[in-house]
Amino acid sequence: MQDEKSGARDSTAVRVALWRALHVQVDPPPHVIEDEIGLKLAAPDGDWRRRPDMDRHSTSLFRASIVARARFIEDLVVEQAGRGVGQYVILGAGLDTFAQRRPEIASALQVFEVDRPGPQAWKRRRLTELGFGIPEWLRFVPVDFEAGGSWLERLKAAGFDAGRPSVVASTGVSLYLTKEAIAATLRPVAALAPGSTLAMTFILPMEMADPEERIVFEAAVKGARASGTPFLSFFTPAEMLALAREAGFREVRHVSAADLIRRYFAGRVDGFRPGKSEALLVATT
Repeated sequence: MQDEKSGARDSTAVRVALWRALHVQVDPPPHVIEDEIGLKLAAPDGDWRRRPDMDRHSTSLFRASIVARARFIEDLVVEQAGRGVGQYVILGAGLDTFAQRRPEIASALQVFEVDRPGPQAWKRRRLTELGFGIPEWLRFVPVDFEAGGSWLERLKAAGFDAGRPSVVASTGVSLYLTKEAIAATLRPVAALAPGSTLAMTFILPMEMADPEERIVFEAAVKGARASGTPFLSFFTPAEMLALAREAGFREVRHVSAADLIRRYFAGRVDGFRPGKSEALLVATT
């Protein structure tokens, strides 16, 4: 999707960036993750918090899921970097700001952001305008997925070494892909060097959501369909783990919303927590 104002910004990526900033601005501490750089990149109108999709109450479940998955993957990258893994690939990077927020970690890695050419060119321009620049260890890899381009070949052309262990992250993408397209993404990652790790979010079938969450979930599904970006794929944890095993991963595990709640939301008394509709696949080669 294109944003009317920039002609290149992905509206879904902007929404995620604004939710991350909204978490810092309206949810009481401790914050799961602190990220207002995406807000600076997006540069929305001054009344952005009055948008219907920024309502602090109705978006609470989604906002919590967004910050929980971001923190989980960031912790995973830091952990793997500590073990000597030197490459981090972000598929569908959007307005990810790891490189700008955590340069002490990112600068010791080769970070590759893979995204569609238009939104990525816009992001590069905004990083330069804001003074962040593009450090040598941050590589932008434009890939037109709809044209059938090989993201792995483009990644290698940008300096990625498939013979070295890597962390590969894909969040908020699988729901827009068919099962066949997801499998086609999993197979090349499963063939990466031993010791590589994939973290990917996926959406559970609607009937697995809590009753109060299902209402919000159904509205999100309708809204996505109306905007031309329908949700295409839903998986039970067992189905997603089976798909990853079939792709060739050596070890697979399911990280549920309950796992994230125990890890990042324990002790909160404000009711802020992610819904159960999104989960994570963590798979290793």
